[in-house]
Amino acid sequence: LHNRQLFMQHLAAPAEVPDALEIVRSEGVFLYDKEGHRFIDLVSGVSVSNVGHRHPKVISAIEDQLKKYLHLMVYGKYIQSPQVKLAGLITSKLPNNLQSVFFVNSGSEAIEGALKLAKRVTGRSEIVAFKNAYHGSTHGALSVLGNEEMKYAYRPLLPEIKMLNFNKLEDLEKITTKTAAVIIEPIQAEAGILIPDEEYMIALRKTCDETGSLLIFDEVQMGFGRTGKLFAFEHFDVAPDILCLAKGMGGGMPIGAFVSSKEHMLTLTHNPALGHITTFGGHPVSCAAALASLEVIIEDRLYEKANEKGILFKTKIKKHSIVDHIRQIGLMLGVELKDGYSVSKLIKILQKNGLIVDQFLFNNTSFRIAPPLTINEDEIELSIEKVINSLDSFY
Repeated sequence: LHNRQLFMQHLAAPAEVPDALEIVRSEGVFLYDKEGHRFIDLVSGVSVSNVGHRHPKVISAIEDQLKKYLHLMVYGKYIQSPQVKLAGLITSKLPNNLQSVFFVNSGSEAIEGALKLAKRVTGRSEIVAFKNAYHGSTHGALSVLGNEEMKYAYRPLLPEIKMLNFNKLEDLEKITTKTAAVIIEPIQAEAGILIPDEEYMIALRKTCDETGSLLIFDEVQMGFGRTGKLFAFEHFDVAPDILCLAKGMGGGMPIGAFVSSKEHMLTLTHNPALGHITTFGGHPVSCAAALASLEVIIEDRLYEKANEKGILFKTKIKKHSIVDHIRQIGLMLGVELKDGYSVSKLIKILQKNGLIVDQFLFNNTSFRIAPPLTINEDEIELSIEKVINSLDSFY
């Protein structure tokens, strides 16, 4: 049987993809299918490939680690160099209250760990979350996801969840001394790249301080240079109590983490012991890849260059007559089409023209542009030309 038949028959898929591409090779910002067609990846595997596909330093780090050891023991039992070095580098770039890293395998797992930690530290159970937020697909993450259409079939979910409107100051009064945690994306991704006011983020931090609620930032999509800063919260001059990371963290390998203070993390160590455990969390090969990827982002100052690259895309594409406006921060853009133009139809046209873009889960009037941070000026110009040609073909 061909791969496509096996895919259709035996691979459990979250959605129907009758025209799924079969990719055989990737390099930098390019994907190649088995017919030899080349595609520019303007999604980065949804914010994963921040240093591009198969970055030489990431590949080298993986190969070096393969010669030493793979999985040895469940997470936290042995001292493993890739984990220790990665935790050291991450925390060196974070505020003083974010100095203890718990490694997991994915963004959803990071959220689950963060929610448990907040309940354990505060002794409270109410969680405040936001409409149109996306936090993952496991039961706890789904409970704080801000879209009923994705949730209703799986209820009952976690009780005591309060949903607020994003970036609405008056809603903050719903955070009380019963609230264990407020979980928020500093920039809402699946809502279409919504950037809150700095005054709102400062007020949110102040409200959490006053009520003794922990502030959790979900930076699964926006972390590791995507927004023009190493971490998105740096745009707002506030720091969370717990930070959730994944996607762009691993340079293409699966890894996630939640980060907090040592004092908070110790609550998972005692009464009961093993308050949170994972077999494969912080897999040594994933950690080696993540360390190399983060070093590339820092040494090549990719986060500093992200905004000017994003502005290049924005400046040229926003002039098109069927583009209403573009929301942009760093190399993350939400391109809003004018009424009457179908985003799903456009995405098919873009793919025919050799571009991979993506829709947002909770915004069907925009499409996402979020290429690897390594994309160069020639590749940006080529991408823009293909986007403009695709928009033109709507006429």
